[in-house]
Amino acid sequence: MGERMTINTNGVLAGQVAVITGASRGIGDAIARRFAMEGARVVVSARTVEEGEHYLPGSLAKTVADIRGAGGEALAVKADLAAQTDRDNLIDAAVAEFGRVDILVNNAAITYFTSVSEFSEKRYDLMLEVQVRAPFELAQLVLPQMCERGSGWILNISSHAALHPAKDSGGRGGTVYGMCKAALERFTTGLAAEVYEDGIGVNAISPGLVATPGVIHHKLINAENESRVTPVEHMAEACLRLCHGDPQSLTGRIDYADEVLAEFALQARDLF
Repeated sequence: MGERMTINTNGVLAGQVAVITGASRGIGDAIARRFAMEGARVVVSARTVEEGEHYLPGSLAKTVADIRGAGGEALAVKADLAAQTDRDNLIDAAVAEFGRVDILVNNAAITYFTSVSEFSEKRYDLMLEVQVRAPFELAQLVLPQMCERGSGWILNISSHAALHPAKDSGGRGGTVYGMCKAALERFTTGLAAEVYEDGIGVNAISPGLVATPGVIHHKLINAENESRVTPVEHMAEACLRLCHGDPQSLTGRIDYADEVLAEFALQARDLF
């Protein structure tokens, strides 16, 4: 690293349109910045448009302003992905502004860490709506034009929580979260198989432990794991690699950011 955020209009994503959900902070914000640096026109969505609207720092306005300030193209679309109308509007807005969607990154999540015995129906429904149904329906909305063009990428942001925990691990209230991510990974491989002949790559990637505002809020970093915390730039670099190239040789993957960085000998770039 060592360079500030700069836009390469002839980068590997030049001319492409990327829709990134949950992009007001953390991983989504980093992905949007990295994709824009490679020439993508990015459409970022979240519930938080302006700074101060959410108790966590970060906003779509800040993400878009930084990208535009560096010479890139970006559009903010306020969207609550628990609402079908907002899911429809997000893709409609992207097409209205830029004419197409080449890349869809399903990053948005809402998470409650509560034991199964105490988990409310409202929170359960909301988590499945945002983390499972929304990625499914957004994919449905972009697939027709991708299939028609014979190209496109869908990247689903997963988590190590999708892995089966040890029976004596305690769980820490992450059962529903892990269930959602496991469903997302199975959706990834199934869709990849369905659209393999259409020239569309579909992958899932887990970030490892990144000190995002949400991770800090949920107190997920502790003395036991703090040595494993990785910069958000690493995740953004790995995500970029899974959204360009030959889709028939780079699809159906359930990956982890550190493994992608190592496999392709990638060096993360500064984003801020």
